[in-house]
Amino acid sequence: MPDLHIPASAGSHQSAYLAVPAVGDGPFPGVVVLQDAFGVGENIKDHTDRLAAAGYLAVAPAIYTARGGGPRCVAATLKAMNSGEGPVFDDIEAARGWLADRDDCTGRVGVIGFCQGGTFALLSAARHDFAAAAPNYGMVPEDAEADLAGICPVVASFGGRDAMLRGHPERLEAALTAFGVDHDVRTYPEAGHSFFEHLPANGLLVRFTGTGFHRPSADDAWGRILRFFATHLKDAA
Repeated sequence: MPDLHIPASAGSHQSAYLAVPAVGDGPFPGVVVLQDAFGVGENIKDHTDRLAAAGYLAVAPAIYTARGGGPRCVAATLKAMNSGEGPVFDDIEAARGWLADRDDCTGRVGVIGFCQGGTFALLSAARHDFAAAAPNYGMVPEDAEADLAGICPVVASFGGRDAMLRGHPERLEAALTAFGVDHDVRTYPEAGHSFFEHLPANGLLVRFTGTGFHRPSADDAWGRILRFFATHLKDAA
């Protein structure tokens, strides 16, 4: 599907990539796909297409574009990720509302994110009316029980070799257990950060940190995500 523009907060717009199921007339459950730090590139579009192939109306908003793009917008987005506050959360909610209001959507919408998008997916799932969330190697707030109160069911995936997020899976598991929320949190011992993503093989980040695609972990995680989404987005509709 071609790129398009969808509403953002405060009357602005953000560019987005939309993928529609090729089979069936709908309405379909929806999924908002949240980008990593590199934006809505081929990896994110591939993830969005995968969700459409599984029967979801999926949209990936380019959250940098809602504020005009450029270094200042990227910096503001990263600040929002670290603080848990900022207009980017309103932009994500605008994308959810736009998707839910479409005639070909059931109105039941999940959220999935990767890296910084995983953090935004997790925090947005506690702030907005998402029915399920799939944060992948996103940061978990230190006071998870306070910051994630009211969260929807969560399926989360982490890499055991991801030094940046040591302790985060355990913190998330403890908070979700305390809430009594349906959840599936798993750490893949052989995977590092961004194990869903095909990154340049000669990149310094990949060479020195082991970051990047790990097929066995990615394949297993996708299976868990799609089964979890089927339960909370399709079967519950």
